[in-house]
Amino acid sequence: LPAFALTVLVIVAVPGQGMAMVLRQSIVSGKEAAFYSVFGNTTGLIIWGILSGVGLSAIFQASPTAFNILKWAGVGYLTLLSIQTLLQLRNEAGKFEYEKGVSAKRFGAAFNIGITTNLTNVKAAVFSVGLVPQFVPKDFNLGWGIFLLTCVWAVISFSWYSLMITVVDRSARWVQRPKVRRILTAISAIGIAILAIGLAFTRAH
Repeated sequence: LPAFALTVLVIVAVPGQGMAMVLRQSIVSGKEAAFYSVFGNTTGLIIWGILSGVGLSAIFQASPTAFNILKWAGVGYLTLLSIQTLLQLRNEAGKFEYEKGVSAKRFGAAFNIGITTNLTNVKAAVFSVGLVPQFVPKDFNLGWGIFLLTCVWAVISFSWYSLMITVVDRSARWVQRPKVRRILTAISAIGIAILAIGLAFTRAH
């Protein structure tokens, strides 16, 4: 569980659709609207967990080959994501951009932005399907294990983004510094590469 929690922390800190959405909502629409969107984003994670748990528990039991195909697809995607993130260092603010996209202040609209961002996020899909199952103990039901670990992921994600919203609310100028965002981008790229290496050495249940 500690290893999973640390891995998830790296995942949620990686710049991408979710990070951009939260930063944009925090700066453009305010702290309250940002929390609404994070709630929507967290709901999306739970949905991914349910779909992944139901589908993978059946697929992996029927075909061990499917596990290896999914694993190496995940390794390839993570490696590509790490390289793409490193290349973003050419930009002044790295990959932590928040200027583009739709923003909203009301609960319904802000919640929809959050859940839509998550359900259309390829990174969330790959991690839910390819990474979470690796942490389920061999003597535990795979379907329930995926769902429970996804709930842990949801709590960590909500906590991280909530902290980020608070930091942005109190120190927006610091977060907006291009140098700060470039440093965070570099750290994220290294973190993704480590996840890819770890996933490559996992074995089927």
